[in-house]
Amino acid sequence: MQNGSGVPRRSMLGGALAGAAAGIGLTGTASAAERGTAARGGSSRAVIQPRHRTVDGLSIRYADSGPADKGGREALLLCPWPESLFAFDQMWPHLARNTRLIAIDLPGFGHSERRETLLSPKAMGDFVIKIADAFGLKNPHAVGPDIGTGALLFAAAAHPGRLRSVVIGSGGAAFPIQLGTVLRDWVFTPDITPYRGIGRQVVSGALDTIENHTLPADIREDYLSAYEDDKFVESMAYVRSYHTNLPALGELRPDIKTPVQIIAGRHDTAVPPANAEYLHKHLPHSRLDYLNVGHFTWEEDATGYASLVTDWWNGGYTKA
Repeated sequence: MQNGSGVPRRSMLGGALAGAAAGIGLTGTASAAERGTAARGGSSRAVIQPRHRTVDGLSIRYADSGPADKGGREALLLCPWPESLFAFDQMWPHLARNTRLIAIDLPGFGHSERRETLLSPKAMGDFVIKIADAFGLKNPHAVGPDIGTGALLFAAAAHPGRLRSVVIGSGGAAFPIQLGTVLRDWVFTPDITPYRGIGRQVVSGALDTIENHTLPADIREDYLSAYEDDKFVESMAYVRSYHTNLPALGELRPDIKTPVQIIAGRHDTAVPPANAEYLHKHLPHSRLDYLNVGHFTWEEDATGYASLVTDWWNGGYTKA
């Protein structure tokens, strides 16, 4: 099944990141423009209230919508890259109406502690299950745009039935690898030295390509500070494992019985829609939904994204 909403918008992620990596100075501008929760005085008044707890010896930043009676439905939300759990801020009230939400900054991303051995989709998939166990999530839905794509598929393959359903997309999945120029360079370049010390610059260039939404100043700063100095280049290890992890994932795909919803940006030039189509073709229980946006589907059309996810949770996953 394919679905679309909105109007076409262009994505310039590749050019902006290339410029940032070259040190052109794409520092961007911070804005406190009104959105969802209205920004005042440079603050978004974000509905997400992050905290930290230790999971498997690591300090993990998370947010919990609360254990109110919601029919027992639970969901685990994994941060995209180069962002944090605040990527879900716009849609949080919508998703939390009938579901307990646990949002996570994955290890090495956002403001969670890093462990080098976890910086690959396969290793992160095992850690996702440890997170679910730590928060008492017995059979949650899981949402993992971008870098969460591979992690959740590995988790579903290694732990059948542990996740009720999976929502993924905008992440590298196809093999042979099909990525935009900049991301492909990050995966294959033998020398990452040019990326050292310019984390804020590179991330700012990426954030400047988000269309149809202006990040509030405090959320933008949360993203930038998460990857400043060498934190960004350290996080690159995750995508640099694609050339070994994606072939391994390909061998597991036919055995993944967990229902999978794939949400892709029709105009994504960083992770082309061919990745979504590849997954939809090879996963035995999947649905493909398109949004008429670029790479940042979860922020460029947060309302559309949230609607697709809640429709999925409300029964779509049983028909996949």
